[in-house]
Amino acid sequence: MINMFEKNLQISESFKEDESIVLYHGSCLDLLSKIPDRSIQLIVTSPPYNIGKEYEKKLKLEKYLEQQKYVIQECERVLSENGSICWQVGNYVDNGSIIPLDTVLYPIFSNLGLVLRNRIIWHFEHGLHCSKRFSGRYESVIWFTRKIKNYVFNLDPVRIPQKYPGKKYFKGPKAGQYSCNPLGKNPGDVWDIPNVKSNHIEKTKHPCQFPVGLIERLILSMSNEDDWVFDPFVGTGTSIVAAIRNGRRGVGAEIEKKYVDISRRRIQEAVLGTLKVRPMNKPKYDPNISGNKLTEAPWEKKAQDQSIQPMLFENRGEHKSENR
Repeated sequence: MINMFEKNLQISESFKEDESIVLYHGSCLDLLSKIPDRSIQLIVTSPPYNIGKEYEKKLKLEKYLEQQKYVIQECERVLSENGSICWQVGNYVDNGSIIPLDTVLYPIFSNLGLVLRNRIIWHFEHGLHCSKRFSGRYESVIWFTRKIKNYVFNLDPVRIPQKYPGKKYFKGPKAGQYSCNPLGKNPGDVWDIPNVKSNHIEKTKHPCQFPVGLIERLILSMSNEDDWVFDPFVGTGTSIVAAIRNGRRGVGAEIEKKYVDISRRRIQEAVLGTLKVRPMNKPKYDPNISGNKLTEAPWEKKAQDQSIQPMLFENRGEHKSENR
């Protein structure tokens, strides 16, 4: 994290290359028009899914894709030569039928000459419960770069603990030597990170909020210190928070005033080091290990009570007959 006394971290409302934090209240296209070509290292966002949330008007899929195309074209313009675009999306739902948005957005990126490097699956365990299909418990992050080999990718800062750190080579010239990287292993392309729901430490009033840890993994691996990180749909400011916590510069746009206000507060707390966030590699909560009583199914307890009661009545009957 950058120390606020070492660098001026005031929140600017307009983009300037010598700023460190920019929070724009308005359309991302208006903000993008002020950003120079090839000046952004990492673009990371979770755009509206067009499913009728309070901050969006549901559109026909074709119209939605047309709007996304304009934004993506501008993002490609401002993307640096060795930069990355990460577009995190879920499903568009039409009359009970789901359409994975990454599949219909892919041609837009591809037609701009961008290369898909990974389709990252973000798995979580909380969400809407379905009754006529399996409940959705994942979304995807599609990661694109330009057609070059030297795009920025830093694996070491995002390695996770080895499962078998004591494993050794059993044959060949390295027989007997440890085979694992001491810094940890590649986290792979399936990320099990809790989403931000009611009991999450980062929860605000936004219904679809990014977890900071998810964005930090992207920022640490796809950018370097002092690089610009841009989020065209910044919501409650998570991308900017993740950027400044890790020595990057953050810029984002949001059209809803109430979310801009939340973003501003969270960014200020991040600068001061007082914002509460869930650590990037913190293991998931295990209710059984924690002794949470909610793990006891009430119907099982009820069944046990019902099986005990007849025994009690039988015993009472026995005592009565003995008294006679």
